[in-house]
Amino acid sequence: MTNALYFDGQKTEREDFEHRAQCYASVLRDYGVGEDDAVAVLLRNDLAYLEIIEACRYVGAYYVTLNWHAAAHEIQQILEDSEAKVVVGHSDLTAKLTPDVGVTLPILSITTPPELVAAYGVNPVLTAGKIDVTALMHAASPIETAPLRFRSMLAYTSGSTGRPKGIRRAVDLSSPDPYATYKALAVILLQLAPGDRFYTAAPLYHSAPNALSNFTVAAGFAEVYIAPKFDAEGFLADIERFGITHCYIVPTMMVRLLKLPDAVRRKYDTSTLRFGISTGSAWPRDVKAAMIEWFGPIFYESYGASEIGFMTLISSEEAIQKPGSVGKVLEGGSIKIFNDDGQECPTGEPGSIFVDLPQFGDFTYSNNEGDLTGQRHGKHATVGDVGYLDEEGYLYISDRKKDMIISGGANIFPAEIEAALIEMPEVFDCAVFGAPHAEFGETVIAAVQCAPGEQVSLSNMQDFLSDKLAKFKIPRQLDLHDQLPREDSGKIFKQRLRAPYWDKTGRQI
Repeated sequence: MTNALYFDGQKTEREDFEHRAQCYASVLRDYGVGEDDAVAVLLRNDLAYLEIIEACRYVGAYYVTLNWHAAAHEIQQILEDSEAKVVVGHSDLTAKLTPDVGVTLPILSITTPPELVAAYGVNPVLTAGKIDVTALMHAASPIETAPLRFRSMLAYTSGSTGRPKGIRRAVDLSSPDPYATYKALAVILLQLAPGDRFYTAAPLYHSAPNALSNFTVAAGFAEVYIAPKFDAEGFLADIERFGITHCYIVPTMMVRLLKLPDAVRRKYDTSTLRFGISTGSAWPRDVKAAMIEWFGPIFYESYGASEIGFMTLISSEEAIQKPGSVGKVLEGGSIKIFNDDGQECPTGEPGSIFVDLPQFGDFTYSNNEGDLTGQRHGKHATVGDVGYLDEEGYLYISDRKKDMIISGGANIFPAEIEAALIEMPEVFDCAVFGAPHAEFGETVIAAVQCAPGEQVSLSNMQDFLSDKLAKFKIPRQLDLHDQLPREDSGKIFKQRLRAPYWDKTGRQI
């Protein structure tokens, strides 16, 4: 039995992984990184991502996960706010970080590996002003001190307005090291056993795949497989090739899998896969049912947030019995539902979801845009989601409060419309949002990416939805896009779709 790590099929033994992480730690220390400092990471999926995280553990630093889709000025805001000491990134990505956009801290560039060059068609050449990590690693000696208390991820999030806000885990010396919690969650949440193989193709800058990959590393008895990016047929091939047992998979990936021709779906032996976990966005019920029919009852859904952690878990069997639910709170936590007056809602009545999950630790935000006013209720915290609990304690989510559309006084939740629209055969990807309307306050707009070779019109979209949704929920406008601004993780850049409609109004709702 081994606990090796793999990137696109290339194997690295755990001993070599630790050695490289210790060398990276020496490099970081040479650049002044110490306890409670921040290291910014601008990497696509690569084993180097996990090595840098492990290096941060050796020096006691937070790691700031940068979304590589972001514009240079957006990254610069995060670098400034986090007070990062250095940036570590792939050479094609660090090229956009220049003094012209206000980035003046040291930039350590890792030459973009061939697998990523092929996957994304990028230029790996090291640009002027960047520091070649390869040369530093050749000269570095592994750090000799033991790892310090794990500081975890410093993730950044932003709503529809305001600059990004960093989510910083508090350092509580009276509680267990978070790395020990990660090891425990490998068994409790991921259900890993010795010899298992966990696979992710979702971007590691995202909280969930990042955390789950680190749970596996912390466990010390399972293997990690990282793919450069998600490809539906490639995912099936990798399961067969490597005997994958566990995976992180989101609804967008599932829809793409389900759209594969039957001949392709039957081509690969996926019998080793026995556990798949999803977070981020709710599963459409039809998609969940189709995946269970194909792979069996192996899928689990978790409701989570970067601020709070993995809050709930529901199995396939439970999902069949409780359609639409995201499960019960993890052991040791509690969920309460409050109305706008701060009163706890009775069973079945929707309200703001507040969660207490002490095993993940408390959090603060890094700037004034992260004001916690209204986000706390005792030990419980909310990220603005709306839902309700049933009589058995199962949680149901209506939608994110900040995404809610109010049109003619009616509350409309985009997730409900998106779940129906994605089932239209001509639709490959979609997002629903509100735009200003002089009479009704807001009107409903659908942004659609058509399936290859297909076309969608406003009238046939409305016809398709007419028997699935109430009339007031059906989009009144259709925006067609060659490619929607959606991350590989499944989370959409909805603000980029909304902005052209709202920027000139002086308001956001």
